[in-house]
Amino acid sequence: MPTALITGASTGLGRALAAGLAARRWRLVIDARHADNLAAAVADLRRDAPALDLTAIPGSVTDPGHRQALAAAVGDGWLDLLVNNASQLGGSPQPPLAELTGEVLRGILEVNTVAPLLLTQALLVPLRQAGGLVVNISSDAAVAHYPGWGGYAASKAALDHLTGTLAAEEPGIGWYAVDPGDMRTDLHQAAFPGEDISDRPLPDTVVPAFLDLVDRRPPSGRYRAADLLPPGPLPGTAR
Repeated sequence: MPTALITGASTGLGRALAAGLAARRWRLVIDARHADNLAAAVADLRRDAPALDLTAIPGSVTDPGHRQALAAAVGDGWLDLLVNNASQLGGSPQPPLAELTGEVLRGILEVNTVAPLLLTQALLVPLRQAGGLVVNISSDAAVAHYPGWGGYAASKAALDHLTGTLAAEEPGIGWYAVDPGDMRTDLHQAAFPGEDISDRPLPDTVVPAFLDLVDRRPPSGRYRAADLLPPGPLPGTAR
């Protein structure tokens, strides 16, 4: 039975990915900062897959003890897939760089860049044993420039760079920085407070792109989910 660890799995894309892998009978280790949201996600996953082998650990990926608990839950066996999905936006609305404080920027970088690297380091042995895959959730903001997105974008650009360097250093593992595109999630709503984002697709519509990575295992690199999906409008998108 393949094993996946997904961070930030209580809502949005992380929860959708967990459901997609649960349907394939994967063993899952998941986390989230908010215990109540995580418990609700677990209840949904178990309802749809009663026999699911699932470990859920609430906590922040910035906490060394929490990262150790996640690594312990994976155990000494193989880890086939690590998805570094947990992310921090850095304000709602997001401030322009002229007003971004060092404290907020450090917080963004700790969650979006530093923690994924440190968690990956803690899991390198089981990833190497499995010849596994690491998927780091990126953003189009990592390669484009949008007012107000500077802090978040810088953290994702740095994560992209770490992904590429790890691919050069650890060629036995598959390394992917994936831009999922705009989605109807809590994080995306926070980025556009007060706006109607119902025209964005639901997170589950991009899950097939991530499953394609797992199945096909293309060369390590940066990918857009839209390029991994069949052409045409996504289900759950307003027309």
